[in-house]
This record gives sequence, C-alpha cells and structure tokens, in this order.
Amino acid sequence: MVNIPAPYRRGYKHTGKKGKESSVRCSFCGRTVPRWKSFVSYRGFRINDPVLRRQIDTRRTSMFQRKEYVCPSCARHRGIVKIGRSRKSRVSIR
Repeated sequence: MVNIPAPYRRGYKHTGKKGKESSVRCSFCGRTVPRWKSFVSYRGFRINDPVLRRQIDTRRTSMFQRKEYVCPSCARHRGIVKIGRSRKSRVSIR
C-alpha cells in the first residue's frame, strides 16, 4: 500500500510554530481560550486636562492603558466584534 499525501497542505497561519499553543484567560468571564482565538481589547482612560498632561511624564502614560484578552462569546455580547462579519469588512469600516 502506497502512502498518498493529502490533497491539501495544513497551514498553521494563526501561530508561528506547531505544537502547544499558549492559552489566555478572558478578562470578563475568566474562561481559558487559545490566544489565536481570542480578541484583544485595550481598557484604560485618557487624561484630557492639558495641565495634568504636561506634569505627567510621557513614559508613564502607558500605565493608564492595559491589554485584555476577550473570548469570542464575551466579544459578541459586549459589541467588540459584530456577529457574522469577515475580517476584511471589519477593517474597512474603522
């Protein structure tokens, strides 16, 4: 019996390497999700007062913003991602 290869190549496009993929915790519900499946959301606040902005060092402004990972169900529920829209159509509207 001859070993016939599959008619397609399996592409790991969402990760750079094969093997165990890293998992992250959803910031809202705490569910463990693979990193490639999660959505990234930034949460924080901006300083609008010009006097305060001059007093605070620009290197410290990144402390006011944090990166959060969101699972697909929470992203749909909170409006981070619209339901049933491809990546191309999501990017063009922004």
